[in-house]
Amino acid sequence: MISNIIRLTRGTCLATLLSALPLSGALAEGDWPNRPIRILVPAPAGGASDMIARTIAESMRQNLKQSVVVENKPGAGGIIATEAMLAAPRDGYTFVLSPNSLVTENPYSYKFRFDPFKDLAPVAEVASVPLVLVADPRLPVTNVSEMVAYVKAHPGKVSYASYSPGTLSHIKGMQFNKAAGLDMEHVGYKGSPPALTDLMGGQIQFMFDGMGTALALVKPGKVRALAVTSAERSPFLPAVPTMAEAGYPNLSQIMGTSVWSTPDVPAAIRSKLQQELIKAVSSPSVKSQLAALGMNAGSPTQTSADLEKTLKRENERTGQALRAINYKPSLN
Repeated sequence: MISNIIRLTRGTCLATLLSALPLSGALAEGDWPNRPIRILVPAPAGGASDMIARTIAESMRQNLKQSVVVENKPGAGGIIATEAMLAAPRDGYTFVLSPNSLVTENPYSYKFRFDPFKDLAPVAEVASVPLVLVADPRLPVTNVSEMVAYVKAHPGKVSYASYSPGTLSHIKGMQFNKAAGLDMEHVGYKGSPPALTDLMGGQIQFMFDGMGTALALVKPGKVRALAVTSAERSPFLPAVPTMAEAGYPNLSQIMGTSVWSTPDVPAAIRSKLQQELIKAVSSPSVKSQLAALGMNAGSPTQTSADLEKTLKRENERTGQALRAINYKPSLN
C-alpha cells in the first residue's frame, strides 16, 4: 500500500511538473518584456539608422514601461551588429535595426557567415527615405548636368563617398558612373557622419546620402543638394529635382529601414514586438520626429510576410543592377 502511494505521489508530481512547463513558457512570453530590450544598430551615433532607433526606442520605453537600449555596432555592412544578435540568447530581447541594405545589397559585397533570409526574420519596416545626391557647396555645381560636366572636365580627380561599401549609397554612385559615363572613384566610410565631414572638408566631392542625415546640412548650405532618388520630389526639399527629372530614371529608389530578429524567437514575442513598432511609427510624435529627419514612417498595414517578399524582390533587383555594371566586390 505504502509503495503504491509513493508511486502515485511521484507520478502525480511528475505529471504536474510536466504540465506546468508549457504554461511557464507561455507566461514568460506573455510577460515580455520583463527586462531591458537591446536594439543593435550597424551605424555610428548620429547616423540616420541611429536617429531612427533612438526615436523608436523612446516611444517603446513609454509604451512598454521598460528600458530599451540602443547599441551602436558600425562597420562591415551590418555583419558586426547582426553577428552580435545571433550570438545573444534567442529569447526576444536582442534585435537589429538596420537599413534594408543589410539583406538586399550587402550580401553582394561582404562574406556573410549567416544566411540573410534563413538566419534573420524581418519584424517590421519602421521608416523609409530617399537618397539625396549632395555636393561640396564650394564646387561650381548647382545641378546634375553641371555635376556631370565638372566630373568630365576633371578626369580621375573626383571622388564620391558612400556611408558603407555595398550599400545603396555605393550602388547609386556606381550606377551613376555608368549611366553618365563618369569615372568617379568610390571611397567607403563607416557611416554617414564621417563621410559628410570629409565632403564638407573638400576631401570628397559628392555623395548619395540618406535624407535623414543630409537634410540637416542641406538647409544651412553646408552641403548642396542636386537631386533626390524618390519617384517624386520630396516635400522636405521641394525645389530639388528627382534623378528622373535630371535624366536618370533608373536611379530612382527608396531606402527602407527595418527591425530584425532571429526566426527562433517565440512567435508571440515577435508578434508583440511588431505591434509595438507599428504603434510607435503610427504615433504623431514619432511621425513628426521622423519627418524632421526627412523620413516617412513605416506602413502600419504591412505584414512581416509582405516585408520579407519585398526584401527578397529588392535583393534580386540589386543583383541585376550589379551584374549590369559588372560590379566586382573586394569581399571582406
